Amino acid sequence: MRAWLHSPTPTTCWCPPRTPMRSPLACVVSCRLEWSPHRCCHSPWARSRLRRTSSPSWETGYRVKLWSDFAAKPFTHDLIPYVGSAGYRLGAPIPDAGDGVNVRDFGACGDGRHDDAGAINRAIAQVGAEGGGVVRIPPGRYAVGDIIRVGDSNVVLRGAGSTKTVLAWTAPLEDLIGPSRSRYGSDSSAWGWSGGLLWVCPTKRLVRLLDGIRQRRWPWEGWDDRTNAGPTPVARVTRSARRGDREIAVDTCDNLFPGQRVLLRWNDCSDFSLLQHICGDVPAASAYNWDDRTKLLSYLPFTWPVMVRACRDGRTVLSQPLPLDIRDEWNVSLAIPQDVVTDVGVEGLTLELPPVRMSVHLQDRGFNGLAFQCAWDCWSRDLIVTGGENGILLTSSKSVTISQTRVQGVSRHHSYVCREQSHDNLFTDFEIRREAGEESSNFHHGINVEGLSSGNVWTRGRMEAGTFDSHRGLPFGNVRTHIDIFNDGFMSGSPDAGPRYGARFVHWNVRVLNGRADGILIEGTAPCSATVGVSGLTGSETVSRAIFDDLEGDLDSVFVTDRELVEQIPDLYQAQRQLAIERDVI
Repeated sequence: MRAWLHSPTPTTCWCPPRTPMRSPLACVVSCRLEWSPHRCCHSPWARSRLRRTSSPSWETGYRVKLWSDFAAKPFTHDLIPYVGSAGYRLGAPIPDAGDGVNVRDFGACGDGRHDDAGAINRAIAQVGAEGGGVVRIPPGRYAVGDIIRVGDSNVVLRGAGSTKTVLAWTAPLEDLIGPSRSRYGSDSSAWGWSGGLLWVCPTKRLVRLLDGIRQRRWPWEGWDDRTNAGPTPVARVTRSARRGDREIAVDTCDNLFPGQRVLLRWNDCSDFSLLQHICGDVPAASAYNWDDRTKLLSYLPFTWPVMVRACRDGRTVLSQPLPLDIRDEWNVSLAIPQDVVTDVGVEGLTLELPPVRMSVHLQDRGFNGLAFQCAWDCWSRDLIVTGGENGILLTSSKSVTISQTRVQGVSRHHSYVCREQSHDNLFTDFEIRREAGEESSNFHHGINVEGLSSGNVWTRGRMEAGTFDSHRGLPFGNVRTHIDIFNDGFMSGSPDAGPRYGARFVHWNVRVLNGRADGILIEGTAPCSATVGVSGLTGSETVSRAIFDDLEGDLDSVFVTDRELVEQIPDLYQAQRQLAIERDVI
């Protein structure tokens, strides 16, 4: 038996009778609350309705139902996104290429004294001009005095292993290029979230980016930099479609063919119905004040890269199911991207940056490790970033796999960041290492996703520092699963970037090592989302006020405290991957 219960007073709570009154968080952890709207009424996010489990048998049935419902309709589940195709080429194995060229043949020394940047960049440029291949960097410590640029497709930059090949920088991007600022007019340094000393970005696009920075014309970073070199429109969608569909109607197939990479673009209308839909169309989204969220609105149109599988007689089949509905009022169209780099790999390296300490937030000088920008079907594996300010950054990137990586240093802004409409990327077997003597910092945001980014996965991680952050901008459909975390709990993001979360955000099987809930429990702020099998919360920390300034009202989210489900399915990504393989739907 189960029933909806109305809270007559703020002191009514359905904790087990033996549970004494404790802090709001402790009460939430103790309550066995399930399908939303549910909130422990001792908590700051109290709601007028809640559901309790009345028997262990119903709870077991609910756990089974959550997964069985997803398995029955994985592309359209209300709460759990389909992420089984995240990563390089929809989850394909990372390729092992041949021997390629040796940077020593281009003049690199690897002695830690001579500047080897020119030699490494010459080797990369030659291999790129020849259509691709491997650029090998033998064991050694390579002093680097410039940005290492990978701007052509099919180029693999391969060291001898992260413990053997070290690229060492002493100058930040600010010294190499100049100051970079936010295009929204603040004095914050844009090097705090963009760019890398090893920068994977299409050559022409990177030239435009760096020219704009040098001329203090702060550039647009996304799939469309809003210049004459932007995406080329090729077709208009002529009929509505539902989230999960793979086939759409278009007005022409003239420039569409199997294997064509396209950008599917949604435009919002004056009632902000698209943004509400990204929030799961919950009532709280219709009541939200979208008008003054200038940063969020500037990200539009929503842009989702996808590959065409077939196009005939006005019907286009996509390689992936739609992440959102298509409605006539959103004027959805297809465009061909002009600036995309594909099949680039960076592996077997340590990127060594100085052990700088930030004294002022958002004044990074650009000691940044690896950046992927406008990259599609790329990867990095066996990579260590040590020191510096920012570790591995993805900007407007699609289907990138980041595996077997570690970020460490005494001071950190972002260890991993996914921003500016980055989609379907996979971070797996990752580690954030806390250095000896390092203290918790409100500068360190751990793993951050923002800016209408969707379908991204973090799995099999160990975080000795940082948190699960979202710098707002309505990211949706992202999954963090099978992760151990010493949670610093510091989140950020400017209010004009809108809500912190969109729909179908999932934290699944997360083991908190220090009891802190901030950034981990999201059922009070993320609409149509699921927090499942989080362990280690002690109630010794309070949930920070920073997460309570978003959507208000019933969010139709789930908070499952029992861990039996995650013991059966510890890794939500791997479970979805296996499901997709068994059904041959990748």
